[in-house]
Amino acid sequence: MPTRPRTILHLLAAFAPAFSRRVWRYARVLAAGALLTPGKRTVAAALRVTGLSSIRRFERYHRVLNRARWSSLAVSRSIARL
Repeated sequence: MPTRPRTILHLLAAFAPAFSRRVWRYARVLAAGALLTPGKRTVAAALRVTGLSSIRRFERYHRVLNRARWSSLAVSRSIARL
């Protein structure tokens, strides 16, 4: 996985408690990609901007949004705290 600036990782760390450890690995890549993506923010665009456009098992990143268990309420609380 390409390295991301520490400032982005520091900001994203506030959202980690809303996700399981396994899902968080994928969610932080999507979040960083969404922050860095110009234009339409899709999973493919987020992976492309983070340098992961040609990885295998890309469906795991899609699952974060449609099947993984995470708390949108906890995420919104983290945003309010920031």
